Amino acid sequence: MARVPYLSPEDLAEADRDLLKRPIALHRALVNSPGMARAFGGLGQYIRYGSTLDPRLRELAIIQVGYLTRSAYEYSHHCKLGMTQFGVTEADIRAISRETDGNEQGGDGGFPGLETAVLRAAREMVTDLAVSDATFATLERHLDRERLVDLIVTIGFYCGVVRVLASLQIDVEDDYAPYLERFPFPASA
Repeated sequence: MARVPYLSPEDLAEADRDLLKRPIALHRALVNSPGMARAFGGLGQYIRYGSTLDPRLRELAIIQVGYLTRSAYEYSHHCKLGMTQFGVTEADIRAISRETDGNEQGGDGGFPGLETAVLRAAREMVTDLAVSDATFATLERHLDRERLVDLIVTIGFYCGVVRVLASLQIDVEDDYAPYLERFPFPASA
């Protein structure tokens, strides 16, 4: 159960009701601070609708962050969004598991070079807080500067999102729960 109440549009001032046009649990919790919800949503909207980064690459990176951090909310949401809207396949999601769990360096998921580098960048930002020089150099060979910066900020934003989700203890909605069954996290050791 979330640590703050999930609000509904009728709980908000008229000027803030647009913040719940997508009434997912995260948004319903964040609107306890409408200004923060608006700021948070602004970057999220740019990442999804304004960035020129390939949407499939973006979703692979976000799914990687969710998987590695064991953020059930983020992982389930982006498995569903990635598959239904952005060209991520079931095979991609299963490969992220292999890529992550196979070995420390990754790379055994069967992805081409750019996708492998995107996933490695996400893992490095989660575990080491920064992309390594070698991974950055690989990304630079494939992405122009705008897309490279968009990728790094996207990964950083979602590293923050998973911390917000965990700290506020946001619940996974029923519509997304089946993705956790379909693509489970490995059992803890």
